[in-house]
Amino acid sequence: MNTVVPPQPVIPNKVQLPEHRDAYYGGKWHAPKNQRYSEVVSPGTGESLGKVADCTAADMDAAIASAKAGFKEWRRVQPLERARILKRVAQILRENAGELAMIDAADCGNPVKEMLADATIAAAQMDFFAGLVTEVKGTSIPMGPDVVNFSVREPRGVVGRIIPFNHPFMFCAGKSAAALATGNTIVVKPPEQAPLSSLRLAELCDGLFPSGVFNVVPGGREAGARLSAHPDVAMVALVGSVPTGRAVMTAAAETVKPVLLELGGKNALIAYSDADPEDVAGGVIGGMNFTWCGQSCGSTSRAFIHADIYDAVLAKVKEKAAYYKPGIPTDPSTTMGAIISKVQYDRVLSYIQSAEKDGARLLCGGGRPSQSTLDKGFYVEPTIYADCTPDMKIAREEIFGPVLAIFKWSDEKTMLQQVNSVEYGLTCSIWTNDITAAHRTAMEVEAGFIWINETSKHFLGAPFGGYKQSGIGREECIEEMFAFTQEKNIHIKLRNAAR
Repeated sequence: MNTVVPPQPVIPNKVQLPEHRDAYYGGKWHAPKNQRYSEVVSPGTGESLGKVADCTAADMDAAIASAKAGFKEWRRVQPLERARILKRVAQILRENAGELAMIDAADCGNPVKEMLADATIAAAQMDFFAGLVTEVKGTSIPMGPDVVNFSVREPRGVVGRIIPFNHPFMFCAGKSAAALATGNTIVVKPPEQAPLSSLRLAELCDGLFPSGVFNVVPGGREAGARLSAHPDVAMVALVGSVPTGRAVMTAAAETVKPVLLELGGKNALIAYSDADPEDVAGGVIGGMNFTWCGQSCGSTSRAFIHADIYDAVLAKVKEKAAYYKPGIPTDPSTTMGAIISKVQYDRVLSYIQSAEKDGARLLCGGGRPSQSTLDKGFYVEPTIYADCTPDMKIAREEIFGPVLAIFKWSDEKTMLQQVNSVEYGLTCSIWTNDITAAHRTAMEVEAGFIWINETSKHFLGAPFGGYKQSGIGREECIEEMFAFTQEKNIHIKLRNAAR
């Protein structure tokens, strides 16, 4: 039997930016009510990518009203019909993967080759949740004769989605899938630093959904705050920082609406003495996500290496880090992109300065790349510090940049105390050939997503989410679908049959 291999996405020669730059809601494009637009700048080149609507609370109110009206129709669409539409969206994502990858590369600074994977992941999430529409089931409860008691799951209503700048397109599309599959309508607020791929997605999907089902409203803090607080929004979901998560929770509390939060991380990689230094070094570098400058909530930015293999791992870490060289994000050969903005760039450099002041030993990096072709972008070399201690600033705070802190340990109890000492608990990577040590450590670590002899990868169907201040709820699994529903119990007393 011949197997048909789907065509691989082709990276276009130039960036094709979206034509529309306004808010998309009610199936139409709307200029911002205050007629205000903000310029979008490419972090890799410093070039202008044009202006985008800077929407405010008034625009968000209009979009939410459209989504509320659209919910009345969308919730009544048969689940398998909703699934059919989502699968069509997934196909559109695959067909336009190269174009969308180029937009994000130019707009958020991540290498275009990696952005192709984002398009594939988003399409897979659409397909995954489309395939689960018939699994959003209730239960029946036995209560004896002449009684029927059962529960059903119903959509919540209008869902607000606030997405970050590190994976703009993947989060806009993929993180909308579960909410749409369960019959909710959605209002997406894309990142103000990188809104263009979300607008392009709205262009590509125009006409697929009933009016008001899928909406995109670009803007800043005011738009996001209104989306979180609006009484007609039934639920808010966020991928972002801990401070932003707190703000969303505070706003949502006014109307007692649930939230789904995937927040920051100061994640640990733990290597035991029996682990192979080559493998550990690969995990240390891979776990940092240097490709997108460490701008990832799941990056293992603290590496705890056992003293017996410490020096061997450090030598190989420095060697492997050399693969990641900052370059123009739209160049397919680039292995490491740019920091999202001047504000974040300056923040990363301030952490590097603090590491020097605190006495960490610089293993590699520590500044800007020397190429003159990168002078106008926000680039930082892969930066790795050894001999770190828990009191250092780079050991405690989420940097969201390409800065890795490495610790030497010999006492397991002390090491685990240090791993769990931060306020975050998103991911952890454990390296050992001892199954007992692996299981014991996985149970001791206060984090929601654990890799053993692996790092960075997500697995569709496996619940992803954090402990402590790294978030609330789980995503990428059927539990995410359930989160966008509310359970209703129905009790029926049967009439006695006529005698």
